[in-house]
Parts: sequence; structure tokens; C-alpha cells
Amino acid sequence: MLNILWIVFFLSAFIIALFKLLFLGDQQVFAKIVEAMFTQAKAAFEIALGLTGILAFWLGIMKIGERSGFIQLLTQGLTPLFSRLMPDIPKDHPALGAIVMNIAANILGLDNAATPLGIKAMQELQTLNPKPDTASNAQILFLVINTSSVTLFPITIFTYRAQLGAVNPTDVFIPILMATYVSTLAGLLAVAAVQKINLLEKVVLSYLIGMTLCVAIPLSYFAQLPQQEMLAQSALLSNIVIYSLVITFITGAFYKGVNAYEAFIEGAKEGFQTAIMIVPYLVAMLVAIGVFRACGALDLLAELLRILAHSLALDDRFVDALPTALIKPFSGSGARAMMIDAMQTHGADSFTGRLVCIIQGSTETTFYVLAVYFGAVGIKNIRHSVGCGIIADLAGVIAAIFIAYWFFG
Repeated sequence: MLNILWIVFFLSAFIIALFKLLFLGDQQVFAKIVEAMFTQAKAAFEIALGLTGILAFWLGIMKIGERSGFIQLLTQGLTPLFSRLMPDIPKDHPALGAIVMNIAANILGLDNAATPLGIKAMQELQTLNPKPDTASNAQILFLVINTSSVTLFPITIFTYRAQLGAVNPTDVFIPILMATYVSTLAGLLAVAAVQKINLLEKVVLSYLIGMTLCVAIPLSYFAQLPQQEMLAQSALLSNIVIYSLVITFITGAFYKGVNAYEAFIEGAKEGFQTAIMIVPYLVAMLVAIGVFRACGALDLLAELLRILAHSLALDDRFVDALPTALIKPFSGSGARAMMIDAMQTHGADSFTGRLVCIIQGSTETTFYVLAVYFGAVGIKNIRHSVGCGIIADLAGVIAAIFIAYWFFG
């Protein structure tokens, strides 16, 4: 899918530029496209270079958290919930442990650990699957929870915001938590409706009420504040929570006798390698989006969506963030490039710049996750997994838009 998307950007830019040259007499359009190619290639490298230090720091901190046993702690806390959401899994089956560890790694933003754990969980679930080529109920629920982006600390988004000049890179933290809660809850409700899962069961209901309160309490508090005060206090709370996470991980390492410094260095090395690895992907996607924008195609698409918004009497500021939302289910790197492009064009602290970050943090690459996880176990009949995943994505995007207007409108 990413290959097709990448080719479409270049070919459509060429066709539109040719049309402008031959029929509209625009003799500068190809010069703009070529300039965009070189400019965006340079910008992609500079962004990746600037990310190196921040990525190294945060992956170092996350490695301390991993070594301190916080994944295991989250695993113990979540096991009772998933054992009831997936009653087909025997109590002591290794699939349950792999599922919960994957969710815990996603919550902490440990992507490197989450993906292999997710594949392992799918493989373990496949051993319980009576129809090996058809997705089981447990596999679908697990996939939809993954695609709804259960991430408590979206460190990568903070990193890009910092690199692109945001005054307070973490000011989208609370909005992202709210939006990702909505997408996860929507995905869970969709699967529960199809699979007839009893969400009113005592333990499940207790977890849902607890998670809802964690979102509802700050929501009700912020709702009482004037917008400027709400922005100031949400930024303060975000910074307190994030720094408290750092202190908790370091304190936990000290308590467990873990060498926090060595763990940090190991994680920081991974951060450095990650920054180098993303250079080709950033160059590929930012250049493709750059030529697509330079020929006027992106502006034309935005204008059509803006006309539709006006016809519905809607504020049209959300339109510039929609390309990120539309690409996100298909391509993580494509959506990330769209997010960066929006922040470069409109500013990291603009309404659009913040909204694309909330969208990026509230949903996941549904079709990519589906391809990787189901492909790893050879499943061909995916049943209702796509429908439920898209419901979660759509709920996350709609929530992100409303929350962005509330916080930053």
C-alpha cells in the first residue's frame, strides 16, 4: 500500500503540472516541483539529525523503565481484564501473557518491544484457533485494541514537536490521552457488540469505570476553566506527569538494584540507531508530499474539503489536518510525514499543527497492523476486524477534532 501511495504522489504531481503547463500556461510549476524535491530532502535529513538527541534520551529512559520491571507490573495489572475479555483463552495459556505484555509495551510507547510481542501473541492465539485460516474472536479483539493506539506516553510525537519548534512540545499530551481513550473504547464496544462480550461483567466493568474516571476527572476539571487557563494548566499537568514518569523509572531501577545509567546508555544507543534508520523513510515521504504540494494538488484537495465543510456550515480549520487522518490507517510513515509537513507549513503551535499530532496519537495504522499480525500466522479470512478497526479510527479522528477545538480553538 505504501508503495502505491508513494508512486501516486509523484505521478499525480507530474500529471497536474503538465496540465498546468499546457493548458494554464504555468511555466514555473516544474521549477517549483524540482525545488521542493531538493528542499524537502534536505529538510528530512535535518529533522532526523535533530531528532537524534531527543530520541536517544527518551529511548534511554524507556529502557530503564523496561529493566525496572514496569512492563511486568502493568502485565499483572491488566491480566484479570483480558482473561475475561477473551474467555476462549485458558487461564494459564502463554497467549494471555504475550497479549498483556504487548499492550503494556504499547502503553509505555516501547514500539521495539511491542511489535515482536504482538506477533508472538498472535502465534500463541493461533495455537488455539480451530480454523487456522480464519481469525478467531480473541485474535480480532487483540488486533482492534492494537489498532486503536493504546499509548499512554506518545514520546515520538513530543520529539517531532520539539524538533519543529513547539514552545511546549507536550501541550498535546492531555488531548491525545482523551482522543486515544475514545478510539480504544469505540473499538472495544464495536468488537463486544459483534462477539457478544459481556462488558457488564463485574471485573470488566470495574476496569472500564476506572479508565473512564481517569479521563473524566481531568475532563470535568478542564471544562470549568477559561481556555487560556485550561491550556496553561494542561501543559503544567503534562510536564509534571512526564517528568514524574522519568523519576518513577529511575527510582524503580534504584529499588530493584538495576544499573540505571547502563540501561539508559543501552536505550540511548537504540535511539541513535533509530534516528539514522528513519532518514530514508523521511526523505522518501517528505519529498513525495513536497512535490504533491508544489504542483498544487494538496491545496486543491484541501480546497474541495473546505468547500464541503462550508456547505455544512462548519469551521474549516480542521481540513488541513485531514490528509494525515486519511493516510493514517494505511501507512504510519506516510501519516508521520503528513504530520511533519503540516507542522512545517502551518507551524508546530498552530491549530493544524496541534490537531495533526492529536490525530497521530489517537489512531494507529490499521491495515499495516492487520497485514503484519495476521500475515505472521497465515490468516486469510479476517472477518469483522477491519470494520471494527475503522470504527475505532473514525472515533479517534472525530474525537481529536472536537478536543483540538476545545483546547486550542
